[in-house]
Amino acid sequence: MDGLCAAASYLAGLVFGLMEISMACYTRETISEVAREATRYAMAHGSTCQTGSGASCMVTAATVNTYAASGGWPNLGGGTMTVNTNYPDGNKAPVSRVQVTVTYLFPFRVPMIPASTLTMSSTSIERIVQ
Repeated sequence: MDGLCAAASYLAGLVFGLMEISMACYTRETISEVAREATRYAMAHGSTCQTGSGASCMVTAATVNTYAASGGWPNLGGGTMTVNTNYPDGNKAPVSRVQVTVTYLFPFRVPMIPASTLTMSSTSIERIVQ
């Protein structure tokens, strides 16, 4: 009977481990999508962006960071996400570049394995269109 209990606990650890790895893969894809969406937002709101009434709709790096962080993205892993936006060419003019880097600390918890944190990062770079 002890062998059956041991086998069952190893099987449970394997199942929960696979679930945790699946959540890590899903989270990695999600932060990649967050970086791409924030870059798209920034590239459409460059220095020549105007609303229909002619008002400026240019965004700052802080605005892009807030947009990415508050996008309602699922946080299944329960980790912490940070967003960093910069303009490598030094301006927000059309054809200049915008770069968004998303870093996520994923708490990796599997039964019978010490808890650890995986650091995931994704970067997206695009040219500003307006």
